Amino acid sequence: MLREIRALGFNLIELGHGIRISLMPGIQKMFDAGEVRFSSLHNFCPLPVEVMSASPDCYEFSAAGKSVVLHCGSISMNPITDELIALAQNGALLSRKYVRKKIDAVRTRERAATAQLARVKECLKPIIERAAEKNVRLGIEGRRGYEEIPSEREIPQLLDEIGAPHVGYWHDMGHIQIKENLGFLDHVEWLRTIAPRTIGCHMQDVKWPGQDHQPPFLGDMRLEPLTRMLPQNCQIVWELSPRSSAEEIMQSRAIWKERFGE
Repeated sequence: MLREIRALGFNLIELGHGIRISLMPGIQKMFDAGEVRFSSLHNFCPLPVEVMSASPDCYEFSAAGKSVVLHCGSISMNPITDELIALAQNGALLSRKYVRKKIDAVRTRERAATAQLARVKECLKPIIERAAEKNVRLGIEGRRGYEEIPSEREIPQLLDEIGAPHVGYWHDMGHIQIKENLGFLDHVEWLRTIAPRTIGCHMQDVKWPGQDHQPPFLGDMRLEPLTRMLPQNCQIVWELSPRSSAEEIMQSRAIWKERFGE
């Protein structure tokens, strides 16, 4: 796996929640031999042994009684995002049915968010303290689902309350573009607002309305101007679908190199 990624021209690799524990000895061996370097860990890594397949949100900060995870969880409500994507795909974007579902979701989320966001904050406290001791930066990711925590309205206040220099925002190009496609926000305006607090970015493209994890410049996004809005010191990680072919990735990387250099 790691050698294939290196062969595609990438020198830094992110390890994520799909990495099985059985792969860790080989990963450690390559790292110890200086054959590979890692940029970041995405949520927990490796995959918890009791979970049988990649499931990035099997444990959530927002759930009562849970205390370990890096995605910040979700509101106890009907997961509306995929329903809205399905309506959009079927030509019903902004139809009366679409708008009713969206408004109902906003009302439900606003009523329920306060208590569950408070649990998230409590879970974050010891992690933030430990990360400071180890000189590790923490990025709170902008999530794909409207029902997930934190929303874009909640992120600035959450960062203000945390008030720690090693904690910032992690932008996900695909997640935020899907929210724009569904009418929840304006991607450019949000990135302009949050860019000064952005420490990292998951780079990907989106095929309208909700097919994310596409190789950059091979989807429907206006990706170049958004990318140029990121701060200079922002860590960029390509987060691609395993269905992306080697040819697509190399094509995407060639376009990236032409426009942004290495």
